[in-house]
Amino acid sequence: MGKFAVIGLGKFGTTVANTLYANGSEVIVIDTNEKRIEEIKGQVSAAVHIDSTNEQALKDVGIHEMDAVILAIGNNIAVSVLTSVILKKLGAGNIYAKVDSKLHARILEMLGVHNIVFPEEQIGIQLAHSLMSANIINYYSLSTGHTIIEMRVPHTYTGKTLQQLALPREKGIHIVAIKYDLVTVSEDGDNIVEKRINDMPGANDIINEGDILVLLGSQSKITELINETAGL
Repeated sequence: MGKFAVIGLGKFGTTVANTLYANGSEVIVIDTNEKRIEEIKGQVSAAVHIDSTNEQALKDVGIHEMDAVILAIGNNIAVSVLTSVILKKLGAGNIYAKVDSKLHARILEMLGVHNIVFPEEQIGIQLAHSLMSANIINYYSLSTGHTIIEMRVPHTYTGKTLQQLALPREKGIHIVAIKYDLVTVSEDGDNIVEKRINDMPGANDIINEGDILVLLGSQSKITELINETAGL
């Protein structure tokens, strides 16, 4: 499932580390706070008490061998920036950095770190879009100017195939996946509901009531779609 390093064990870093590990990934966490390191042991693959600005220490834990490094030191710009410089020097490929300000984001982008995460801003954006449309479950802004949303199927989509819906051609929006409930009946006659996902939807797949669409498009195209389907 991949190898990841999480640097910084605040709420954000701890949540990312626990979630990755719970889903089968190999996770190494790094922090200067010995208490936090002790508390998370057993919940991740390895917990290391080192300073992330120590180049040799990062090299020794094999930081360059990770599929991605999550830099979760948003409240200390100096440490975040210096750690980013070292990570780039050591050849860490995919770096995801938590930031708390636009200035912090701009500095990291200048250093070549382009996967920027604004947790509080993202939550605010997601809440706003959920309030504007009851169909929107999740809303994620990407640093490329694109957006991913999870949207409940409007009734006008129900019963149509993806080819008939033609979102890529008509709206410039791609259907990444379809989430749905699979209902079976147990030996006792009870309904059993399983959460399923079609992560390779085809042109002839039919959209059913209750499905959830995972959509990808430019921010402007996604906003247009949200506005068009808000009352449907």
